[in-house]
Amino acid sequence: MQTVDFTDQLSTKPVSTKSLRRLGNDFRPPECTFAENDWEILAQQWFPIARVVDVQSAPVPVTLLDLELVVYRTSVGFSVARDLCPHRGVPLSMGCVAHDELVCTYHGLRFAPDGTCMKIPAQPELKPSSKFLLTTFPSIERYGLVWTCLMPQTGEPNLPPMASWDDPAYQAILPPFVDIAGSAGRQVEGFVDVAHFAFIHQKSFADRNQPEVPAYDTKLTSRGLRTEYWSNVSNYPKGLQHLAPPDFRWLRVFDIYPPFNAQLTVHFPNDGRLHILNAACPTSARKTRLFVPITRNFDTTGPLEDVYAFNAQIFAEDQAIVEHQRPAELPLETQAEAHFAADRTSVGYRRLLKEMGLKLAPIK
Repeated sequence: MQTVDFTDQLSTKPVSTKSLRRLGNDFRPPECTFAENDWEILAQQWFPIARVVDVQSAPVPVTLLDLELVVYRTSVGFSVARDLCPHRGVPLSMGCVAHDELVCTYHGLRFAPDGTCMKIPAQPELKPSSKFLLTTFPSIERYGLVWTCLMPQTGEPNLPPMASWDDPAYQAILPPFVDIAGSAGRQVEGFVDVAHFAFIHQKSFADRNQPEVPAYDTKLTSRGLRTEYWSNVSNYPKGLQHLAPPDFRWLRVFDIYPPFNAQLTVHFPNDGRLHILNAACPTSARKTRLFVPITRNFDTTGPLEDVYAFNAQIFAEDQAIVEHQRPAELPLETQAEAHFAADRTSVGYRRLLKEMGLKLAPIK
C-alpha cells in the first residue's frame, strides 16, 4: 500500500458520462436533488436499500438517489423495480405478492420477477404489450442486506468486502437501519473521524479528558483508503470499561470504500475483533438511510439487545451533528473548510470522491 500526503491541492479526474446520459435520463427523477453529473456517477454504484428481514410477504417501498423503488421477495429471490405501475402510475408497493407475481392494487395487473406483465384482469385473454414492462434493477443479497444498482456496469459489483460476515468464528448482527436528515458524504466522513470521539461519544465510550489524536498513517488501497489509528481510549461501553486491561493500546482500522461505505475494525483484548460496516444509502442528496452490519468473535452469545442499544446510542450521537452541518453536502474543495493534522483520513476521503468525478455541490 502507498502512503499518501493528503494535504496537497486535490485534483479532478475527468469522467465521461456521454454513454450514461442516454440511459440515465430515462428514469432520473424530475425532482432530483443531485446534480445531473453526480446522479449519473452514483447511479453506477451499488447501494443497500433494505434489510432482508424487513422484506417478507409484502412489497416494501424504498428510495435510492431520489428514485422511488419497490423491493419484494419471490421464490427466485429478491426483485427490485420502479415503484410505479406503467398503467396508471400507482405505487406498486401498495399492492401485494401472489404466486411469485407483483400485483398492482389498482387494476390487478400482475408482473413477473423480471418485470414482464403477465396478466391484465380486465382483459384476461390479451397478451400485455411491452409498454407494460416494469423498469427493473439487479439485486444482490449480502451481509443481511438487499443491494441494487440503477445503472450497472460490466465487471464485478463494487460492494464493500466484509469477510467476517460468513465466518463461523464470528457472530453476525444487523441492527435496525437509521434514517438521517443529512448527506451520505457527511455521515461517512463522521464515521471515520477520530478527533470527535472525546466530544461526541463521551457518554457512550470515549473520554473528554483524552482528546489528543496521536499521529497516524493513511494509505491508499486497491479499493480506497486505510487508516490505522492507535489510542489509549477503550472501546468498551461506559458500564464495561473495567474489562479493559491496564495500559492496553487500542488499534482501530478504518477501511473506506467510496463513495459511501466504510468499515471499522477494532482490535480488542485477547485477539478479539469487532467489525462494523457503515453502509450508507443516499436516499437523496441530503437524506441517508444507514445500514450497519456488525460482526464480533467474542461474547458471541451475548444478548443482541445490548448491541442494538449501544449501536443506536453511538449513531444517535453522530446523527445529531450530521443533521446540523452546513453545507449539508460534503465540500470536496480543499479550501472550502479548514483542516488540521487529525483530518488526514477525511481529506483523503474527499479526494477519492473528487477523483470519481463527483462534485456534491448543491443544485441550483
